[in-house]
Amino acid sequence: MKNLTLLLITCFSIATACAQTALTPKDWQEDLRFLQQTVHQDYPFLFKKTTAEAFDAAVDKLYAEIPELREHEIMAGFSRIVSSFQYGHTAVGFRHSPVPYHKLPINLYWFSDGIYVEGVHKDYEQALGAKVLKVEGKPVEDALAAIRPVVPAENDQFFKAYGLSYLGIPEVLHAQGVTSELKNAVTLTLEKGGMVFDQTFTALDAKSMDAPTEYGFTKPENGWLATRDQSATPHYLKNLDKIYYYEYLPEHKTVYVRHSQIQDDPSEAIPAFYERVFDFIEKNDVERLVLDVRLNGGGNNYKNKPIVTGIIRAEKINQPGKLFVIIGRRTFSACQNLVNELDNYTNAIFVGEPTAENINFYGDTNPVELPNSKTTAYLSFAWWQDKPQWENGDWLAPHLAADMSFGDYRSNRDPVLDAALGFSSDNFILDPMAHLTELFMAGKMEEVQSEAKRMVNDPAYRFFDFEEEFNNAGYRLMGSGQLQPALYVFQLNTQLFPESANAWDSLAEANWKAGNTDKAIEYYNKAIKMDPEGSVGDNARAMLEKVKEGK
Repeated sequence: MKNLTLLLITCFSIATACAQTALTPKDWQEDLRFLQQTVHQDYPFLFKKTTAEAFDAAVDKLYAEIPELREHEIMAGFSRIVSSFQYGHTAVGFRHSPVPYHKLPINLYWFSDGIYVEGVHKDYEQALGAKVLKVEGKPVEDALAAIRPVVPAENDQFFKAYGLSYLGIPEVLHAQGVTSELKNAVTLTLEKGGMVFDQTFTALDAKSMDAPTEYGFTKPENGWLATRDQSATPHYLKNLDKIYYYEYLPEHKTVYVRHSQIQDDPSEAIPAFYERVFDFIEKNDVERLVLDVRLNGGGNNYKNKPIVTGIIRAEKINQPGKLFVIIGRRTFSACQNLVNELDNYTNAIFVGEPTAENINFYGDTNPVELPNSKTTAYLSFAWWQDKPQWENGDWLAPHLAADMSFGDYRSNRDPVLDAALGFSSDNFILDPMAHLTELFMAGKMEEVQSEAKRMVNDPAYRFFDFEEEFNNAGYRLMGSGQLQPALYVFQLNTQLFPESANAWDSLAEANWKAGNTDKAIEYYNKAIKMDPEGSVGDNARAMLEKVKEGK
């Protein structure tokens, strides 16, 4: 599977209409129908996260609106439709559309404590390092929600990694209602040094603006400024002219590898590089290996084999507590295959943030050129499934959660690598549900509750979905006829997540199955009140009718 940087750039740019093309509304409408027919005829398997009915409804709506829309609004509409599949590879190639677009001369990054101006052109030096509060007077959270449908976001992590660039495109801001009119001057409300101020940026032609960024971070050159202290470089940003490198950290007896594409480096192919790495591990005083793929957006997953097999053979480090893999918001595509395989076949402990890709996903794309506008839609055709369907998920989550604040980044601190180097099995539980199940089976109910509450509130476990895991455990117990244990688990889930309509809906069902009709009615009503317009509320209403009929 190939996922080259050029394809990412192509997919994540948006086109728009400041200058008109020769296309008529009918031309655009014909392109839209062509796209619709192509999807139904050749790519119906993409209807996994959305339905054919929802897709067709969106197409019909845009079709009717096209005569009244400007071309940048039409392009945003095409993007929304294709992005509704929610696969990061599946996107509209706006970079090669006939509609011009612009970008603000800034680079934003989403840190743990907010969105900051990570890099900027020197003309706006005062904005460097400022926190973004508003976009054109709208809270940044609202602006992000507005542009989200345009982004081919596979999950929240993908949006964090790539979606922020859309905040800097005036045409997208207008098409998505963030601004009331199309204009090249966009005002951000910023906070820096305790002061709040407005800064207006003038957008430049996107195809001529050459922002020097690498893996999402700014390089201070060509008139651009970066907020990070350049007097030192953290390991994950070292030697970025190479796809991978390694170094020995003697104070930790650790070999650190940063690997940022699944491609051969021109100076040394992947098999040769990892042969050197494992030879060094075998012949030296090494106790741990840290493989850092937090920047790795993929490439060719056929090149993963020497990495995985090499780790499997390296008995010295393929042990619990000796092998760490750092993942994050840019871990995507062929690198998702890599971390899936490491999860399947090694003793890796994952550290950092969740990945940007679903565990099983649609990858490789075919370029589909629309006949009139010549806009390219990239439609995925290859289903990559490294894990059984019941283990699929929005992402691969880390065992040990760690991320980076703005202050960490600016000062070259790396709390993610620190978490890996400082790991001790004495103070961390790799499999929370196995731990809680063991306590449950031993009848230690007080410990089950206290441990569950402790871990749910510990940020180190914040990417572990306790609510869903408890819910699944309750249904497994109920399905095997163990109603009282199921009631206990569902009740515990409502105590841990009292604002979850789904937790109360599940508790209602368990009470109904156990013959506790009054409690079932009470909890279904609670779920409906908490989610009156949502799917959980709809289910609770339907179930409530059945309960009342049988009462």
